[in-house]
Amino acid sequence: MAATPGSLPIRDDLKDLNPYGAPQLDVAVQLNTNENPYGPSEGLQKSIADAVQAVAGTLNRYPDRDAIELRKDLAAYLGHDLTEANTWAANGSNEIIQQLLQAFGGPGRTALGFEPSYAMHPLISLVTCTEWIAGASDADYGLSTAAEQVARHRPSVTFITSPNNPTGTSVPLDIIVDAYDATDGMLVVDEAYAEFKRDGTPSALTLLPGRERLVVCRTMSKAFAAAGTRLGYLAAAPAVPDALLRVRLPYHLSTVTQTVARTALAHTQELLSSVQALRAERDALVAWLRGRGLKAADSDANFVLFGTFEDRHKVWQELLDRSVLIREIGPAGWLRVTVGTPAEMSAFRDALTEVLGQ
Repeated sequence: MAATPGSLPIRDDLKDLNPYGAPQLDVAVQLNTNENPYGPSEGLQKSIADAVQAVAGTLNRYPDRDAIELRKDLAAYLGHDLTEANTWAANGSNEIIQQLLQAFGGPGRTALGFEPSYAMHPLISLVTCTEWIAGASDADYGLSTAAEQVARHRPSVTFITSPNNPTGTSVPLDIIVDAYDATDGMLVVDEAYAEFKRDGTPSALTLLPGRERLVVCRTMSKAFAAAGTRLGYLAAAPAVPDALLRVRLPYHLSTVTQTVARTALAHTQELLSSVQALRAERDALVAWLRGRGLKAADSDANFVLFGTFEDRHKVWQELLDRSVLIREIGPAGWLRVTVGTPAEMSAFRDALTEVLGQ
């Protein structure tokens, strides 16, 4: 059980804040945190072990504090003529977001996001003393009025999540461009699930040339099946990584983290080989849910938002009682399920069929 702050002089705006986190429960089918269900092969496990062993003798020394070689590898993976000067890496994409708000937000500044969206954006805004502005999305979770809202609120930092979490919807590039043109602040496009987009859905990486205030965030936690590595990164004009040097903690990425991430990038083809299968499983799941009379949002991610339920917690609990863990998140009445292996999805469908049949 977590300790309570008691009489500690914690900040007033944090006293009633509940720590972020999805339930970590030991159940048979875990479909609540959008992980890639396919772990590294035995060959890749050995490659990672060998790479870590090769640097183990240097762990008495600090790591490369600017992760130059890792950033070169990230730039090569992203393409678009990017170099290490355009990239930055940190301890998960959440630290990337935190560093961006430390550098461009803070006391007296504001951040805007279009809800429902990633819950960590307002939370990190709070802890960095950046005022959060909850913008609105369309009824179908589109962002047709994003530029108008940006122009009205004039935020220091604007977040657009594409594909969005928890809805899975992608944002057209023209809407991103209009939002960028409507602000003098930073525009951060959170593309944590970019690799799962349906064919023909472009990335905001194509918009970077000539837009110094545009940032595209990515992660290795999802498609790369490296959630345990904790590696997030961004692409932007070189001035952005230069600005983040002012706020990053010294040696924030360990030698082991950098080594594991570089080894994973060297095996990109293998690690991303499951993406197409997960896309197909996702699309089949959307069709199955709709065939049962439920609503399911069109998804470009590795999860599906579905509903609606008069008592979604009851549905969540009844699925958990059947050893299937999903996420109780999103708009009222909706639930989110991560796309897993065929066996996991079969277990989910069987459990949900039982719940709906009661």
